[in-house]
Amino acid sequence: MTHSDRLSPHAASSLAPGPAAAPRRWLFIVGIGEDGAEGLSPVARGLIADAEIVFGGKRHLELAGSLIRGEARPWPSPFDQAVSEVLAQRGRSVCILASGDPFFYGVGATLVRHVDPGETLVVPGASSFSLAAARLGWPLHETTLVSLHGRALDLIRPHLHPGVRILALTPDGAGPGALAALLTDSGFGGSQVTVLEALGGPRERIRATRAESFALADVDSLNVVALDVEAAAGARIFARAPGLADALFEHDGQITKREIRAVTLSSLAPRRGELLWDIGAGSGSIGIEWMLADPSMRAIAIEQRPDRAARLRRNAAAFGVPGLELIEGRAPDALAGLSAPHAIFIGGGATHALDAAIAALRSGGRLVVNAVTLQTESLLLARHAALGGELVRIALSRASAVGGETAWRPAMPITQWVWTKP
Repeated sequence: MTHSDRLSPHAASSLAPGPAAAPRRWLFIVGIGEDGAEGLSPVARGLIADAEIVFGGKRHLELAGSLIRGEARPWPSPFDQAVSEVLAQRGRSVCILASGDPFFYGVGATLVRHVDPGETLVVPGASSFSLAAARLGWPLHETTLVSLHGRALDLIRPHLHPGVRILALTPDGAGPGALAALLTDSGFGGSQVTVLEALGGPRERIRATRAESFALADVDSLNVVALDVEAAAGARIFARAPGLADALFEHDGQITKREIRAVTLSSLAPRRGELLWDIGAGSGSIGIEWMLADPSMRAIAIEQRPDRAARLRRNAAAFGVPGLELIEGRAPDALAGLSAPHAIFIGGGATHALDAAIAALRSGGRLVVNAVTLQTESLLLARHAALGGELVRIALSRASAVGGETAWRPAMPITQWVWTKP
């Protein structure tokens, strides 16, 4: 190895851009694969060898063991303490070992929230997804990537569309079988499931089967599952447009109907990273579709009836948005202490909740209220007169049998008030 091949922490510190006052590089993050030290670049090997302290999982420390000269420190349990332990070493030469690409569902993404990028040097390795795509010949830009490590398997559900290719990182050896069972139960049992284990190392193994006949045993805990999705008739496929079929939801009749829901979501105007309050959530259909708009969306559902709250939880899981937060209680009391929302929907209980909702809404936030009764409609008429906004009357009719013929059967009209807070 030549001097130019090996970048010491001292040399790395000189790479900081800008004036002399720029922060000194002291934190080095190295992505390591199952091939261990042999698969690392000269720069990565040098950073590990010269570090005073090397943090990593037990497996990572073993893989790099031949290079470590300083103190090897396994991650603490629980991992929540890890960031503070690393930050306590600021000023010393610290190396972090991570799996593959540290910024792809990795520890690097966690650490840089607390450390100036100018204090770090990152040498990424190939991610498990990159290795899996290379083995299968799947272009990554045409493949859906999902991490289920430490997350609910239900998160896969919104991505299940015929012909879609998915790479999913599962939590353990039981993950592929559980994922195959979920696919089978949801009408995707014909999908091909390829399990890629311990990629890049001596234990690498690749096996394929159908979801409905999954019987692979002794699956390595380090695995990626490749799904080539095939849907049977009646499979639970969630359209990308708002206004999913009512039959997909479990409900007791108290649900914002499909057409009204589509208009309501359009009025709520979801934007990336925003938080919705769904007051009087019922089956949770509005909050669920809000979260399906983008993985960054968040929603809090407020529902006072325990039976509906339980149903809402089941719906959230079945639609792949288990992160929907549920508050059991009645507005306005149940709203106390909640994070300020970017948008609020009131589908029931406006008489009690409207003032509190207006007060809680962020500046620039949207409020949408649907009224069925004359009492609530009169409340909305008064608020529209006082505050402005937009009033819309929505009337729908559906064709249904009358005797031996067909006639229009009107649904109850909806008055919708849409208001943006100054």
